[in-house]
Amino acid sequence: MTSPRSLPSPEQSFDATAYCSTRQAAALLGVSHRTVQLWVESGTLEAWKTAGGHRRIALSSIERHVERRRQAMLDRAAPTRYRVLVVDDDPATLAMYDANLTRWGLPLDVVRASNGFEALIRIGESRPHLLIGDLSMPGVDGLRMIRTLRASEAYRDMAVVVVSGLDPDTIRAMGLPEDIPVLAKPVAPDALRAAVEAALLGEPCLER
Repeated sequence: MTSPRSLPSPEQSFDATAYCSTRQAAALLGVSHRTVQLWVESGTLEAWKTAGGHRRIALSSIERHVERRRQAMLDRAAPTRYRVLVVDDDPATLAMYDANLTRWGLPLDVVRASNGFEALIRIGESRPHLLIGDLSMPGVDGLRMIRTLRASEAYRDMAVVVVSGLDPDTIRAMGLPEDIPVLAKPVAPDALRAAVEAALLGEPCLER
């Protein structure tokens, strides 16, 4: 196993603007807290620990990883287009998804659904690579739908990103799988893009 890629502790001349916490890194990269920990342990991200045991991650290593990830997605996606299903009962939110996903210059085809029933129909029709939606959807329990998809041989590999107004810890307590990233509403475009790129490259799919 690769040893963690750790930086010598710079506490004596600490520049707070050059580092972030594990939780902040997870938000920047659009992945789970556990995924960031695993990336530090594998040497993918550079980090050091404070005297109090808190991990600080170098923003420069995050930036390098994001650039590598975006290039890999473009290289991998040259002959391919990714289908992304966005689900929300708010027309303004659907419009926001559409506007952002189409302006990034990534090979994405956006499919929209305004409720859970329509989402199930669109999943059957288009077999999306990625589902973005809330857990609270009219007509269908979002968490149950995710569990059903995960249990299905046909759809278990579909990537999922949850966007919700609920507290992430509350969502985890409800039983959402650890590898599914959760973005807070209203979602920031940069966080949405990071989550979409990470999900389509399969980066969040790491065990607890």
